[in-house]
Amino acid sequence: MEKIILDQLCTQENFNEDAYLASNPDVADALRDGLVSSAREHFDCFGKEEGRRQRSTSGLQELQVRKIHEIEPLLNLNCPHVRRDVKYDFLTEALREETGISTTDAVSCNEYDLFVEELISQFPDGMILDCGAGKRPVYYSNVLNYEIVDYDSTDIIGVGEVLPFKSNSFDAVISIAVLEHVRNPFACAAEIARVLKPGGKLICAVPFLQPEHGYPHHYYNMAPQGLRALFDRQLQIDDHKVIGSLLPIWSLTWFLNSWAAGLTGAALEEFKALRISDLLTSPQELLTRDWVRELPVEKNFELASATLLFAHKSLTQGAGFQLTSSSVVIRAIRRMRSFGTMLKFLIWP
Repeated sequence: MEKIILDQLCTQENFNEDAYLASNPDVADALRDGLVSSAREHFDCFGKEEGRRQRSTSGLQELQVRKIHEIEPLLNLNCPHVRRDVKYDFLTEALREETGISTTDAVSCNEYDLFVEELISQFPDGMILDCGAGKRPVYYSNVLNYEIVDYDSTDIIGVGEVLPFKSNSFDAVISIAVLEHVRNPFACAAEIARVLKPGGKLICAVPFLQPEHGYPHHYYNMAPQGLRALFDRQLQIDDHKVIGSLLPIWSLTWFLNSWAAGLTGAALEEFKALRISDLLTSPQELLTRDWVRELPVEKNFELASATLLFAHKSLTQGAGFQLTSSSVVIRAIRRMRSFGTMLKFLIWP
């Protein structure tokens, strides 16, 4: 097992202008807008104290070429794809539209926790699928970074609902903070189970009480039972826990900080002066407070207790649905008859 540390703590000795800008898009934006004269100026004034990092990809391409060559036998090349340099791109326009993927400037870049690092070390000569890897700060030879975005650390481009790999291919799968952003998490979970080898291991984390967030859509939060329901018919559940980085305190501080970020002036000051005891009351009694009424629409959606959807069915949609349903039944009958099964169907008009 080899690894390359792509993101490193920036110091006076190792500072590199291009690497610093690559790791800090906000600094690149500030430089473009003329707010700083150089990345070096930002590092000297702010970055050093903030503990900013810089990204170096030295040696990455060579290791990536070797990894792609190793995993090529695992690829299902019958899936539509193109080759982009060393990488395979299975993200067709049809899949992009079907799964609701849109272009964004948001970047997901997170380190592995100790549980995932331990899993990676268990298979030094195997291959692990990181399904929705994001832009990883460390690149491993035995971890295949699968993403919808072509980051420098991405190995294969595609969607989770249609994994372009043969069944029983991977020793383990990592899915961390991904399934909430997938339009069809049940399809993605089924695909993850399919590509796992017999005896293969899974680590999966999905938010429960987290505000709306992330790239570029956020479809589902899941109760613990909901996460288990994605996999318990296909995999054996070994454990389910709340680790330190997922404790309720993260949800609480996230809500409070984001709420405060949506307020200004007197409403913000009133909110910051609240005591916990002030909040231990009926929400009905707080609805008239400025710090409740003055949250902007986008903050209300981000932090909502629930949302209310209004919809209707078009006048022409019903007929089309009946035709579609009938065609499905007819195809099912034909398939079952082809196996010699005698069935009687009662189809209501």
